[in-house]
Amino acid sequence: MDVILLERISRLGQMGDTVKVKDGFARNYLLPKGKALRANEANKKKFEGQRAQLEARNLERKSEAQQVADQLDGKVFVVVRSAGETGQLYGSVSTRDIADILIAEGFTVARNQVELNQPIKTIGLTNVAIALHAEVEVTITLNIARTADEAERQAKGETLTTAEAIYGDDINENARPDSFFDPNEDGEGDEG
Repeated sequence: MDVILLERISRLGQMGDTVKVKDGFARNYLLPKGKALRANEANKKKFEGQRAQLEARNLERKSEAQQVADQLDGKVFVVVRSAGETGQLYGSVSTRDIADILIAEGFTVARNQVELNQPIKTIGLTNVAIALHAEVEVTITLNIARTADEAERQAKGETLTTAEAIYGDDINENARPDSFFDPNEDGEGDEG
């Protein structure tokens, strides 16, 4: 189906472009959301009549997004989650979680604006892109840790995915594997 774009859509085209898209994408997303019109003579005339208004509205949205981007760009958000000693989270951090964190901090961000290819499943520092507008994108950093203290240590550059890093060097010496096994033993059982 050929449609006329009413706003810039990434990987598709600019405002006013006539592009060919799949019927389902047009019917289920572009047309109901008001992002496009069917490409016919009547709609082309309608678009040309409204072009100035659409460009003004797009510019206004872009400036609002840029203001939010200026405040948000480069910020670090701490996320405390349960995780095992190897750093594997017991759950995950998804786009919904990230949007909720940003909303709690006072930013207006929808979860479809968070660009995350797959949920985050390990502790550590992770950069996440936020697309506030088709032409405005910022990057935030998520500091995912088990506790606030670990988040501070990670921010300083420590890697907390080993037992020594988590508990320090004061791990009970008797709990180390080499205290249980004699390396000089031949490994044969006591068969008699």
